[in-house]
Amino acid sequence: MNDLPPARILGIESSCDETAAAVVENGRTILASMVASQVNLHARFGGVFPEVASREHIRAIYPIISGVLQEAHLSLDEVDAIAVTRGPGLPGSLVVGMNTAKGLALGSNRPLIGVNHLEAHIYSAWLDWTGQTDGSQVNGREEPRFPLLALVVSGGHTELVLMTDHLRYRRLGATLDDAAGEAFDKVARLIGLPYPGGPSIQKAAEDGNPRAFEFPRAWLEGTWNFSFSGLKTAVLREVRRLEQGGFPLPVNDLAASFQSAVVDVLVGKTLMAAHEFGASEILVAGGVSANRALRETFIERADLPVHVPPIALCTDNAAMIAGAGYYRFVHGQRDPLDMDVLPNWPLTEL
Repeated sequence: MNDLPPARILGIESSCDETAAAVVENGRTILASMVASQVNLHARFGGVFPEVASREHIRAIYPIISGVLQEAHLSLDEVDAIAVTRGPGLPGSLVVGMNTAKGLALGSNRPLIGVNHLEAHIYSAWLDWTGQTDGSQVNGREEPRFPLLALVVSGGHTELVLMTDHLRYRRLGATLDDAAGEAFDKVARLIGLPYPGGPSIQKAAEDGNPRAFEFPRAWLEGTWNFSFSGLKTAVLREVRRLEQGGFPLPVNDLAASFQSAVVDVLVGKTLMAAHEFGASEILVAGGVSANRALRETFIERADLPVHVPPIALCTDNAAMIAGAGYYRFVHGQRDPLDMDVLPNWPLTEL
């Protein structure tokens, strides 16, 4: 248990296509959390349509905030601060959440805290769904211990980050082109699977042979960076070869072989970096961390404790924003009402 002071934080998330709000106590206990997903709306476009996303955020955000406060049995006057995603994300979507948070902060005279979305994914590993934690355990396991090697695989981001203490980061490597999540979406389209690609490929891969196709692994030796564009191109070439030959696409095998290649690289490089930099534990966070094969492979291969949040905390949510906001708040961060969004805000600038 840390010795930080108690605080209740209202978190607001609108970085992409999920409108979310949550109340978190002491950076740990989720008192209430709600997410309004737009995934079915954007499925028809095969990806997130920014203007549609912004409009839906406007429609959903106040009912969501009212709902979490009601569920937590709190008024706005009973929270200590309001944390909101400042970036990275879609500009129009971020602005909706930011302006809403500013209005609430001004009207309630509560501090405003801008939170980095990637940092928030990391702090999802500290959150407790049950409300029964005694402070020493989170989600039934020991809470993460520093130094941590964090793999953040979220949307357009795939990054390896060394975390030496709360709010202290060293970025070791990142994707040079397509992030893992983007590769899942693009390959899903190539082999005829629906958006979002991550869940579609995972489901198809369950009935496939991961060794049916020998897709490349880009290890980029000598760096801690990632690259998945070559893998995506290899899948495209295989699809074209099969189509030109008049063969039916073995969708399940293609999905399983592609997923295996992504997982091999993510797990392999993370484990190597963890040993290279003397990490005590490994933390995996972000939307792609919901992938079953990735989670199982880490458990099988890792010789260090591995923290992966519950599925509901892997994808975008506001509990993680409130969780990270708590640590920012108790360490003195207060942001002005003229704070602007940062759509390309890197974790390294924190």
